[in-house]
Amino acid sequence: MKRVTKAIIPAAGLGTRFLPVTKAMPKEMLPILDKPTIQYIVEEAIESGIEDLIIVTGKGKRAIEDHFDTNFELEENLIKKEKYELLKKVQSCSKVEIHYIRQKEPRGLGHAVWSARKFIGNEPFAVLLGDDIVQSPEPSLRQLIKQYEETGNSVIGVQSVPDEETPRYGIIDPIQQDGRLYKVGDFIEKPSLGTAPSNLAIMGRYILTPEIFGFLGEHEVGAGGEIQLTDAIQKLNEIQSVFAYDFVGKRYDVGEMLGFIRTTIDFAVNSPIYGEQVKEIIWELFPEYEKHSLMK
Repeated sequence: MKRVTKAIIPAAGLGTRFLPVTKAMPKEMLPILDKPTIQYIVEEAIESGIEDLIIVTGKGKRAIEDHFDTNFELEENLIKKEKYELLKKVQSCSKVEIHYIRQKEPRGLGHAVWSARKFIGNEPFAVLLGDDIVQSPEPSLRQLIKQYEETGNSVIGVQSVPDEETPRYGIIDPIQQDGRLYKVGDFIEKPSLGTAPSNLAIMGRYILTPEIFGFLGEHEVGAGGEIQLTDAIQKLNEIQSVFAYDFVGKRYDVGEMLGFIRTTIDFAVNSPIYGEQVKEIIWELFPEYEKHSLMK
């Protein structure tokens, strides 16, 4: 069995939910404290054992390439000033080879993944979506890789969502369960309210076998007039079992404004550097809240 050493990060979206700031800045570069959101995703890939990353970009995404490029002048300056902790942060993503390809037109997540087919070749691979940051003792992607190594089949990361939120996600129809691992009958992209077969939603982490590219290459248009990855996974499931794994970890949705704000506040309050000061600021701004409830 081939190891999972390559991963795709789709980053070609227009970021319309964050306009006007994303008119000139990629949404993937919006910061959560001192790091852009995409860096959290790259770091998870590295911690999961990924050796080669390809980021699928679009027009106006050059800042992503600049961020992960080596800045010799900056690093030399940090060395001279003996700012080794900052240097370590700047070099945190140097352990992985990062490549780039441009999606020439926004045709959906499935098309973005298909665009990286030549880079992947005939190997199993990971997909990490930048809208989902996951904090867990063991990286969520590494959890999926372990399940792939046991099953030899594609594995999709899922977590439970409230019933009223199921129309926002791809939803699985589980037919067999073994602990956190599910054998799946159907994958349904954004089912209408009240029609979802479960509340187990696909959460932006995938391990896929290369056979998926054959179905993505059909360029079949699905929900929203786009080429949907979920539709191709459903077709793959008809020729080889695709599993779902309810991974352990706290997932943050940074793909929409309120989720981004919630993530920023949560990360700030729990920061070992800024946490206590942030709690004090919140208490000053909202004195009606009990101080002890913020200091937990």
